[in-house]
Amino acid sequence: MTATATAAVEAGGRTQATPAEVRKAIWAGGIGNFVEQFDFAVYGYLAPLMAPVFFPETDPLASVLSTYALFAISFLIRPVGGLLFGRFGDRVGRRKTLSLAIVLMGVLTALIGVLPSYAQVGFVAPALLLVVRILQGVVQGGEYVGAIAFIVEYAPQRRRGFYGSFVSMSVFLGLLGGAGLSSLLTTLLPHEEMTTWGWRLPFLLALPLALTGLYLRLRIKETPEFEAATHSGDEVVQTPLREALVSQWRGILVFCGASITLAVLSYGWVTYLPQYLSGTLKVPQGEAFLSNVISIGVLVPLLPLAGALSDRIGRKPMLITGVLACIFLVPLAFLVLEEGTFTSAVLGQLIYIVPEFFLTGIVTVCAAEFFPTKTRYSASAIAFNSSFAIFAGATPFIATLLVSRFGTVYALWGFLATLAVFSLFVILRFMQETYRSALSDDKYTAHN
Repeated sequence: MTATATAAVEAGGRTQATPAEVRKAIWAGGIGNFVEQFDFAVYGYLAPLMAPVFFPETDPLASVLSTYALFAISFLIRPVGGLLFGRFGDRVGRRKTLSLAIVLMGVLTALIGVLPSYAQVGFVAPALLLVVRILQGVVQGGEYVGAIAFIVEYAPQRRRGFYGSFVSMSVFLGLLGGAGLSSLLTTLLPHEEMTTWGWRLPFLLALPLALTGLYLRLRIKETPEFEAATHSGDEVVQTPLREALVSQWRGILVFCGASITLAVLSYGWVTYLPQYLSGTLKVPQGEAFLSNVISIGVLVPLLPLAGALSDRIGRKPMLITGVLACIFLVPLAFLVLEEGTFTSAVLGQLIYIVPEFFLTGIVTVCAAEFFPTKTRYSASAIAFNSSFAIFAGATPFIATLLVSRFGTVYALWGFLATLAVFSLFVILRFMQETYRSALSDDKYTAHN
């Protein structure tokens, strides 16, 4: 590695990036997640408006469920993308893989904004939307975990939680941007214009955002951790996927068990609650969106604090606190929400984000710390995409069905609490503390 690329050399020959390089890595790694989550927020928030565009209007509930089902499908396909991009990322590098991912994501998201409607082409419309969502899911399977690896591999060892939290920040900033723009358009445009052309605008905006991200990613070097492994030749494997499945399957299972609660917690919040507020509690749609935007805006600047706290006390105490908060604070949040006012919508969601504070950034950094450099992209892709593909993508669909079937939002809490108890068991029984470990260490090798 060139002298300009490093400031110091750590033990074992690992190189350490300069503070300026770490800042560049944060921007380059985070922009892709911003675009990805911008798309998710827009799709989740505008699903009720998009439903009659792509599906027959004879059954409004079925149309909304169908739109959410396509949302879930894009998640379910993510493990496939994780396998493809993970293999590429572990063999040729994080930078090249992430550059490819952000271009594809921008193009595919923009395509949604130009798809024809059901009134124009019939069932071809939802079929085209399905194809685009599947391809998006493939790309998304490699984007998030790649960004985690990219930033964490640039970060100093004792500040990985802090710097890793910026990956989570980019996620919520993307959600904030998508939610904010959706809220603004819903407020400014008449309902008829929103359902005809207004909903298309946010999707089209993703393309210039993606091109900006490509520019940032092409201007930064490969991570010091991966570059050192490439130069030494002792950590780059020709079949990282096979290596990950053979030697890291325990870590993959532990991560899945520990993270499924966050998957449901997060996507129940950002994709389902606005619809519940406006559809069930009759909060005006613009106010429902705005209350969600406010709660996201409050959480975002707190995430680096959570990451820094985990650097001091460890990852496990943060995760334990978070899953316990899911059990005891989420029902309180729902109780406040049921007042059905804008104020109660804001206050309820501020309570709801307490467990988010303890879980979000910590799960993110654990996705990198659980696995060694040689298989980090592949193993974390399998782990993260498996838990989030199954649970996060299906959450709006499951939540809609549960509340419709039982007539109360506490049915969603029951589902979440069950998962929280399971995650608590996994964390206490099987999870190893990683906040002081070296990135190159094997924490969950099959022979341990």
